[in-house]
Amino acid sequence: MSRSLLELNNVEARYGPVKALHGVTLTVGEGELIAVLGANGAGKTTTLRAVSGTVKRDGEVIFNGKKLPRRPEATARAGIAHVPEGRGTFTELSVWDNLRLGAYVRRSNVKDDAARVFKYFPPLEERRQQQAGTLSGGEQQMLALGRAMMARPKLLLLDEPSLGLAPIVVAEIFRVLDAMKAEEGISVLVVEQNATLALAHAARAYVLEVGRVVVKGSSDELRANESVRRSYLGY
Repeated sequence: MSRSLLELNNVEARYGPVKALHGVTLTVGEGELIAVLGANGAGKTTTLRAVSGTVKRDGEVIFNGKKLPRRPEATARAGIAHVPEGRGTFTELSVWDNLRLGAYVRRSNVKDDAARVFKYFPPLEERRQQQAGTLSGGEQQMLALGRAMMARPKLLLLDEPSLGLAPIVVAEIFRVLDAMKAEEGISVLVVEQNATLALAHAARAYVLEVGRVVVKGSSDELRANESVRRSYLGY
């Protein structure tokens, strides 16, 4: 594995009195795409929220060698961008204004960063003045990723990027993620219901059940694991 960029050490998280994570430990190396798998309610989304500081957490989150404060703005300034399930685009604003908002933590080289986004997602350039809410679902997911990229993050947190999208669009989004890893060294921690898809692109994966890591390993190891195959891969 490459040098560790993100480490979660015995992380717990809760919503009020309800504990959602029970001592989750995982790592993401520089330039790695790591998948988090599991059924609904397993704690996958909460794991991403624990990193981004949008849920109450205990335990240790280390990013780029430093302990990460439990504040979303500190997370963003450290170089982590979170793309939530549902994309979170500002539907009343134009594509261009959504991208500009993505660069708020930097406020420099916005045009250069936008050109970089348009290189990966050409349809966004064609629709730069279009209202974001009028885009197709696939284009909105591209915009959500593009807005995150405007901050030039070291780590992308992606929650269910394939949800509700046509297979051809999903394939393009994961092709772009692979390209960003290869060309820019960006690391990705992705929560994905489609385990077959995730394991095809991830170096390693963690399987959660009721807020605990129950299986971890390389993608090849998880594909060969009988319980993972039966529960998540369907064969």
